[in-house]
Order: sequence, then C-alpha cells, then structure tokens
Amino acid sequence: MSQEGRYEKMPVHYVGNNIERRLLHSKNLMMVNVLFTDGPTTAPDPFHSHPHEQAAYIAEGEILLFMADEEPVHLKSGDHFVVESGVKHTIQRLTKVVRIIDCFTPIRQDFL
Repeated sequence: MSQEGRYEKMPVHYVGNNIERRLLHSKNLMMVNVLFTDGPTTAPDPFHSHPHEQAAYIAEGEILLFMADEEPVHLKSGDHFVVESGVKHTIQRLTKVVRIIDCFTPIRQDFL
C-alpha cells in the first residue's frame, strides 16, 4: 500500500502559535513536515527526548541544533541531522521561516 501526501491536501496539526505539522506514515516509519513561522527566536526551545530515532532535513531557513552536552551546530537549508533514541535535543530558529522534514521510527503515536 502506498500513501500519497500532497501538501495542500494533508491535514494540518497546529502544535502552537505559528507552528504546524503535516504527516504521513506507514506501519514503522513516519515523515513529518514541520513549518515554523515564529522566528527568529531569542532562545532555544526546551530540551526534549523520545524513544524514536529521528532523521531530519532542513528544507528552509536556519537553526541552531543543540544535542545533549555538545556545542550548538548552525544548520541551514540543505543540511541534515540525526538524533539517536533517548538523546536530549532542541533547536533555536534563526530565520522568520523554518521548515524541517523529520522522519521517525517507530512512528510517533503522540503525533497521531
């Protein structure tokens, strides 16, 4: 079974002010298109972790990526990052608009 995810037809999940996500998933893999329009932010979001593995692609904008005790990394459109299960991480948005394409395995039931 294949799923088609035409952006304009995907349900929008509003996560907070000026943050929305659209997603599709199979049994074991989830892809999430997250659009932030609240930047630039003056501080990083709160750290969080989850049991899911995460791979992310910066489709638009620029961020600072914070992972555990590592130094922040400046990422821009075209860059990628991976977060292992259980690792604390967060971002700070450096531009007005940031779009991140996240992939999670297993799927995040909390997003459904």
